[in-house]
Amino acid sequence: MNAHRYRIDAMHCQGCVKRMRAAVQAEDVEAEVVGDPAEKRLDIDTRLDAEQVSALLTEAGYPPNDDGHRQTGSGEPDAAASGSPSADHPTPASDDSRPRRFSIDGMTCAGCVNAVQKALSTTTGVQHAQVDFAGESALVTGSASDEALIDAVRSAGYDATPVEDLQTANERRQQDAERRMRRHAIESAVSLALGLPLMLAMFVHTPALTGGERWLWFALGMATLGVLATAGRRFFDGAFKAFRHHQANMDTLIALGSAAAWLYSMAVVLFPGAIPEGSRHLYFEASLMIVGLIGLGQALELRARGRTSQALSRLLDLGSDTARVIREGRELDVDIDTVTTGERIRVRPGERLPVDGEVETGESYIDESMLTGEPTPVRKSAGQAVSAGTLNGQGSLVYRATQVGDDTRLGRIVDQVARAQASRPPIGALADRVSAVFVPSVMIAAMLTALIWFNVGPAPQLIHTLIAATTVLIIACPCALGLATPISTMIGIGKAAEHGVLVRDGEALQSASRLTTLVVDKTGTLTEGKPRVIGRHDESPSLSRAEIDAIVVALERRSEHPLAAALLAATHDADAITIRDFESYSGRGVTATLDDGRGLWLGNEAMMSDAGIDLTGLRETTTQWQQQAASVIYLGVGDALAAAFAVRDPLRDDSQAAIARIQAAGLRVVMLSGDSETAARAIATEAGIDEVHAGLLPADKQRIVEMLQGRGERVGMVGDGINDAPALAQAEVGFAIGHGTDVAIESAGMTLMRDSLHGVADAIAISRATLANIRQNLWGAFGYNALGIPIAAGVLYPITGALLSPLLAALAMSLSSVTVVSNANRLRWFDPERQRPQATHDRETAAT
Repeated sequence: MNAHRYRIDAMHCQGCVKRMRAAVQAEDVEAEVVGDPAEKRLDIDTRLDAEQVSALLTEAGYPPNDDGHRQTGSGEPDAAASGSPSADHPTPASDDSRPRRFSIDGMTCAGCVNAVQKALSTTTGVQHAQVDFAGESALVTGSASDEALIDAVRSAGYDATPVEDLQTANERRQQDAERRMRRHAIESAVSLALGLPLMLAMFVHTPALTGGERWLWFALGMATLGVLATAGRRFFDGAFKAFRHHQANMDTLIALGSAAAWLYSMAVVLFPGAIPEGSRHLYFEASLMIVGLIGLGQALELRARGRTSQALSRLLDLGSDTARVIREGRELDVDIDTVTTGERIRVRPGERLPVDGEVETGESYIDESMLTGEPTPVRKSAGQAVSAGTLNGQGSLVYRATQVGDDTRLGRIVDQVARAQASRPPIGALADRVSAVFVPSVMIAAMLTALIWFNVGPAPQLIHTLIAATTVLIIACPCALGLATPISTMIGIGKAAEHGVLVRDGEALQSASRLTTLVVDKTGTLTEGKPRVIGRHDESPSLSRAEIDAIVVALERRSEHPLAAALLAATHDADAITIRDFESYSGRGVTATLDDGRGLWLGNEAMMSDAGIDLTGLRETTTQWQQQAASVIYLGVGDALAAAFAVRDPLRDDSQAAIARIQAAGLRVVMLSGDSETAARAIATEAGIDEVHAGLLPADKQRIVEMLQGRGERVGMVGDGINDAPALAQAEVGFAIGHGTDVAIESAGMTLMRDSLHGVADAIAISRATLANIRQNLWGAFGYNALGIPIAAGVLYPITGALLSPLLAALAMSLSSVTVVSNANRLRWFDPERQRPQATHDRETAAT
């Protein structure tokens, strides 16, 4: 076996690790692939050589950094491959993995999105580009310079501006949307002000193209041209720009349709004798109404779209512009950008905390609901961590800054929400593929329609040809298709953030809606994660209680296991003795040696068995403890049992209700535990879970997930995001429960900002509602075009004897976009907490 270590700059999460693992294991099923997204480090133990592995990773979309590979001939990494970089083997400095955001101007439809996406993706140095139509932005990862990316977008006929500050960019985008909405409304009013009277006049009067009336129609035609050149100019500018770049978009269709109607009408006015008498119809009002109705639809669409990013705006509004810092004994109000880590900050009653930190003096209750979704204020005192954006209660605090700017917990949440909102779930791929060829296809359809009507249609052929071709061009604008997926994704991910659920990307959002099984880790997930000793039995006749306590303290103060804290709390008065040769064994316990050479063993039954220590005398006592859902920790000294401790981590108050919600949603719930079968089943029974896998080592969790997937289950995994990282990555969706640590945010598909399984139920409910909404939008958009284009082409003419008017086509096209956006906005009113059992909801309401 060969051990390889790579630096993978394109690796951002455990989902990336999962894809790379699949690529390598496709060639070597026994390969072990472990990644650390935070460090951009990938370790692979495989029979493949470096060239084969590099090729597989590159093909999977994760090319290794050129000088970031280390290799040894054995299954263990050598010194250079482990630990921190040295002077001889520095880690290559690179910012390739840092996503950069750009504001994109000029996009009007899904065709524009594809043009910008292609321009960015084909730029040298770009690893990944994601264009968001609803947010009018792009996220780009790679080494390409900002100048190169901007030039690429401009070469495609659009404009790009780097986004340095998300708050400023969001405010600018909202202001720009309001300005465009007003402009569209004014342009629409101008067009309709002339178009409506003209349309009404056409109903009661047949134009006479002789004498003075002919000149009147000529004047009206020139007035129409003036409106098209002002209120409708943006459509023609956009169409010309697309033409220059060998593209076609929504503006192309509108410009062609309205221009065709105007040119034909002017030809009738100027050269009536050259056109058959039955075909001498005027359509000035059609040009005006097309521009007016589409402008009105876009104004309504912008107004509806303005509400989609409210969750992100609320998060951004939590940030402070100033902070009250204590410098040289004086309290000063300074700009938030000037605050540095280590500075002391005072926060007064009712103020928001400006940065993350640790309380030094004072005591207060902090409202963290906007970050965690938990409504109950949390008591904070000296030594406890506080977060930027949270609201101070009545007390006054002085705390020391630990994270500032974008590195705060709030900053990371804002960045993740913004990035996730810009992503697209896989369900949108079909719409992307269709929209890439949609506009050219519509133009071909319009030409075929015109040829058919001109050659085989009834008289007057010229009129029917014009109406049918123009109507096909107008009705088929792909705005609704382009908005169907991103607008719902943006709102759904924002809604999840409001409920304390951070969604990594659109893929995680879609996958969560299809889960059939949820695998739940016991400690810290179902339980409080704060175990305490509930029973003890001293067995050794040669050791006093104080001596046993001293040994336990010496062993456990070096351990990071949650149960160690419980044992230390129960023996906190003891002074530790001197030990040597300390070792920790994952999933079993710890060992060491006393100065007199006697071995020390502190762990579970498996460890005692390995040490040859007899537990028969305590079997009845330990069975009773395990029936109370307690874990049993044994202490062996030499070759004899010295003591046993019963440690119980109580079930969370809301775990039972949350499990009931998840099961009511149709998911099987499976519990994993390293405890004994008896203790694990006691907790599972209390929580309402039937399937339990006990006595597991951390590495076994991934195996269980794989086993369930092998049965055809779509598996979600709930864990703490650190020890459970392989299982979280293996699952279709990993839910990291806890306080949003760096590792959790980087590793999981979804991160729960509060310690409750209700967050998982909320996430699944929001995911399902969002995907249902996307499907409604896609079916509506596809159905609209599938029905609209044939009707516009005239398939109903043999039945109705009339063609669809271009005016109705313009109205229908505008309403289709407004309908999609309005339907997506229904998600803003979706409340997953309505699905909670009423008794639980009442208890939580009373507690607040």
